[in-house]
Amino acid sequence: MNTSPTEPRPVIPQVSGAAVTGAVLACGAVYFFSWVRRDSDQACEKTDGLCWTWWDWAAIPLTLAAALITLIIVYKQLDIRPRLAVIPPTILLAPFPLLAAQANAGWWTATIAGGTWSGFVALTAWSRYRILGVTASATLLLASLIVLYR
Repeated sequence: MNTSPTEPRPVIPQVSGAAVTGAVLACGAVYFFSWVRRDSDQACEKTDGLCWTWWDWAAIPLTLAAALITLIIVYKQLDIRPRLAVIPPTILLAPFPLLAAQANAGWWTATIAGGTWSGFVALTAWSRYRILGVTASATLLLASLIVLYR
């Protein structure tokens, strides 16, 4: 006889791990993009017209690939499932809270926003907390859009 446990297992360790991972990825992305901007400014310093470096073209795909690989590995270790439903929104919608936070207060708020965003989206992996996770994620996304486009 298969009996399901009456108490669900705690999700705080998984959500905390997802939040820390999101904060580390956000901090790394902010630092990487600022490095790309400095490198591009130095390379294009003596050019009067349009100028792009290899890093300008590769920054977004490299950042997305690094985030995808990191989230797949970490979420597998944290046993956050279904990963196919959690990882794409985490990666594809994260730039909005990150940009809104960085535009207003700098890299440290972008780091906090990245951790908060990853934690909220990871919370949606458990049916008991899905409504809370979706509501919190949607609220953060809406607030970010309002900050960006006001």
